Amino acid sequence: MFTTTRFDTWELPSSIMNGLNEAGWEFATQVQKDTIPIARRGTDVIGQARTGSGKTAAFGIPIIERCKPTGQLQSLILTPTRELANQVAEELVMLQGDSDLTILTVYGGTDIEKQAKTLGNGVDIIVGTPGRVMDMTERGHIDLSHPSLMCLDEADRMLDMGFFPDIMWVVEKMTNREQTLLFSATFPQEIIDAAHEFMNDPDFVLTNAESLDIPPIDLFSVRVGRSNKLWVLGRLLSHMKDDDQTIIFCNTKRMVDLAVERLKKHRFEVQGLHGDLSQNQREKILDRFREGSVKTIIATDVAARGIDVDAITLVVNYDLPVDMDSFVHRIGRTGRIGRSGAAWSLVSRDDAPQLSRIMATYGLDILPVEAPELPEGMDRDPVRRQDDFGETADVFGYVTLRLNLHPKDAGSSYAVSSWFVDALKCDELAVGEIQFEESSTLVSMHTSKVGLAMKALEKREFNGASVGATIVE
Repeated sequence: MFTTTRFDTWELPSSIMNGLNEAGWEFATQVQKDTIPIARRGTDVIGQARTGSGKTAAFGIPIIERCKPTGQLQSLILTPTRELANQVAEELVMLQGDSDLTILTVYGGTDIEKQAKTLGNGVDIIVGTPGRVMDMTERGHIDLSHPSLMCLDEADRMLDMGFFPDIMWVVEKMTNREQTLLFSATFPQEIIDAAHEFMNDPDFVLTNAESLDIPPIDLFSVRVGRSNKLWVLGRLLSHMKDDDQTIIFCNTKRMVDLAVERLKKHRFEVQGLHGDLSQNQREKILDRFREGSVKTIIATDVAARGIDVDAITLVVNYDLPVDMDSFVHRIGRTGRIGRSGAAWSLVSRDDAPQLSRIMATYGLDILPVEAPELPEGMDRDPVRRQDDFGETADVFGYVTLRLNLHPKDAGSSYAVSSWFVDALKCDELAVGEIQFEESSTLVSMHTSKVGLAMKALEKREFNGASVGATIVE
């Protein structure tokens, strides 16, 4: 049975309670209930927590409670991206109430001399990315021998991004480290192995027993060829309400740019987000998204880290992620606490095996459905559907057509093949195998000629008879 826990039952410092009260927070989320009491005792903790589950407060409250406003670094929090570092720092500032702690972010893309001067004025808690923290340490602006507490946020993502050698470098410099907190949405074996390298008998906090902490959202998949993914996406976006927001995930920067270009051409207001944008550009887009003036963002996985917006009601996997753990991170962007959400995956034939692996690995029930109908009152698709026969083609690129042509009317395979070669003005190789069934004729046609073949059958007769055709799935 689910029970609630109030923050005021933990006898937290009044400064933190003031911050929580100011934010209107009364009850702890599940991961906070499971983690905070253990972390407050000084124990090393590995916590499973997705974005939106309240994980920042789960490690933030124990960290703030332990730190004093001395101007000497006492706690270091590492995140995979600058966007997430900003988000974490903002929440810590809110949580600390009137604790007067100096909380600073340290990440690339900002002026080093200005950052050095800010650090020189004193800092109690640093939230940063591994590379810039290493750089500022080597330059003498950060003394890692002083802090006693270290936290890794979204550890699985840092592993994916190749940060673990940097993290181990930081760990070796933190000679005064007494407590380590590690949070991850998923637990690859490398995370478990690394934990034993630098953590002291950590407590594992797996919210909801051994199952993944996946938000209560509706999961759908649409089987669709790549050339019609934009058509399905247009229908999904046409259902958005005024207060809805959407994130669309692509696997590459190039695909993000193409999707933005094509959707804008069809009069959708969207913004792209990927690593080739300058830090200033990215922060402007994220600020507008958080404010709600931008409703739809198309992003790569890395660029989307740190996006924490409660109004996201729709996540679309335009591309299925190559890395299965990324699927969990993506769908965790919607279905925030107390809100409904949906995640749609656009799945081509080549994507189908990966979707099956994701479903089996995480025990997900992803419902296969057709593309959504147009909203009431809309009679034309925002993006026109294309002829796409690739999904039904065999490995040689041939699609089978079933003609309502009786074998006795067809005459012979040669007669059928010759009719198509003449009608399409095409090479004989475009027409493949021809088979006769009891009352119909099967014709194998190369994908490049299927559309023309269907139109030719509409306009021309075969031996004086009208012949219809359907594609054999």
